[in-house]
Formats: sequence, C-alpha cells, structure tokens
Amino acid sequence: MKNKETEDLSLLGSGQTRYVFDYDPDILESFANKYPDNNYFVRLNCPEFTSLCPITGQPDFGTMIINYIPDQKLVESKSLKLYLFSFRNHGGFHEDVVNIIMKDLIRLLEPRYIEVIGEFSPRGGISIHPYSNYGQPDSKWVEFAVKRLLKYGK
Repeated sequence: MKNKETEDLSLLGSGQTRYVFDYDPDILESFANKYPDNNYFVRLNCPEFTSLCPITGQPDFGTMIINYIPDQKLVESKSLKLYLFSFRNHGGFHEDVVNIIMKDLIRLLEPRYIEVIGEFSPRGGISIHPYSNYGQPDSKWVEFAVKRLLKYGK
C-alpha cells in the first residue's frame, strides 16, 4: 500500500518486476531517511552478483557488499536488486564494476560515507576483491574514508 513515504517508489509493491539485462543506473530509487540525525551503517549483501569479462565475454560471479552511512536518503532494496541484476550482460573489469556501483549510489543518495567491496570468485586461479570508498566532502567522513581504505589494504 502506497503512502507519503513510498509514493515516489515505482518498483516496490508494483506487482510487476521487469528485469533489465543491460546496465541501467536509472533503475535505482531512494526514499527519505527517517533518522538523519543518527549515524548508522547500512550493509547490503548481494551474494549472486554477475557481470561479464569485457575481453572474453565470460561470466564473472561474486559477492557485492555495499556499506554506507546515509544522510537524507536510503536506497530502496528492490531497485538495488534490479540495478545489480542489470550488470548481468555488462562487460566490465572487477575494479570498474565496483567503482561504477559506488558512483551511481553516490549520485542517488549523497551518503555521508559509502564503501563497495567486490568479492569475485576465482577465474584462472586468481580471485579479485576490489574495494572503493568515499566520504562526503568537507566533513569528518573524508578522514574516515581514508582510515577505512588504509585499513582495508592491510
């Protein structure tokens, strides 16, 4: 049932799910954060992420983990699911995919802090786990992002 909080959401509760097989950031939707005065983490885990190698066209499988500290908006989870699904036929290196997802979510949410981790399954005997993060400019979250990045690299 739609109410003032969900009136702008077109996917959740629509009764119709349209899967897009090519990368489409316009699928993403957000809603108002009821607790903008609180600092809290939201963790989103997608253990069935799939994209394509841009050179060979072979599928890459992995887990995509998104952690963020919201400001005024939160990502609607069904739209995120469909957005991540849209990478299924997208050719992108693991590092590219992680950064694309992070930048799309920054544009949508303007979060205080966000990090995106790709834990890709091995191919050719090597697994790749790229990490990308961002802190809201001119805030304490920039320093927080640097500390998290340096910690992740150890």
